[in-house]
Amino acid sequence: MSEQGWRAFLAADGLEDWVVLHGGATAVFVAGSLAEAARLAEAVANLPGLAGRGVLLTVGDDRLSVRLSRDVWQLEPEFIEYARAVSAVAREHGAPACRAAVQEVQVAIAAKSEAIDLGFWRAVLGYAAMAEDNAVDPLGHGSTVWMQEIAPAKTLRHAMHIDVSVAREQVEARLAAALAAGGRIVDDSHAPSHWTLSDRAGNRVCICAWPDGPAPRKDDGA
Repeated sequence: MSEQGWRAFLAADGLEDWVVLHGGATAVFVAGSLAEAARLAEAVANLPGLAGRGVLLTVGDDRLSVRLSRDVWQLEPEFIEYARAVSAVAREHGAPACRAAVQEVQVAIAAKSEAIDLGFWRAVLGYAAMAEDNAVDPLGHGSTVWMQEIAPAKTLRHAMHIDVSVAREQVEARLAAALAAGGRIVDDSHAPSHWTLSDRAGNRVCICAWPDGPAPRKDDGA
């Protein structure tokens, strides 16, 4: 796996509806009702080539969320055409895309290499393996769990934090909302890739434009 797939996706034309999150390319289409969202989901499900590719469709009262993969590193070149086809079907159904509604919440558990215990987290949560360093909810409802390896010489500042991945044009608004709600920035050295915030108790969360927007620096870590 490499960056080629998701970088090609970001560079492709005709994908304005789509946001590349930690968990892959995702779009949210607004429908007029639950029934309309369900009909759109059926039309998307019948598109050639999608079956068996791990696509996740989530139907809500007034929207359909389409995730083409469960991991950013699994985006292959053919997903570009799949995304265009999904968007075309949504237009036919009169369901506009809403990039502001697209997000992903990930739990990052930091540990030194000898203490990484991914098997435990997969077992206790009932999650499945999607990559060597993560675990995902088979139903697609819960947050992805990512094991973040800490360099041996690095001090472990925190063992667990939340990553919030949003569209690149939404990250500063989300940051402003978090600060207005009482959060504080504890690290902005990687901005605009991501900012690390904390609540009043010191619990940490990263608000991320990456991978949809600015690339992280090579020294990114916990």
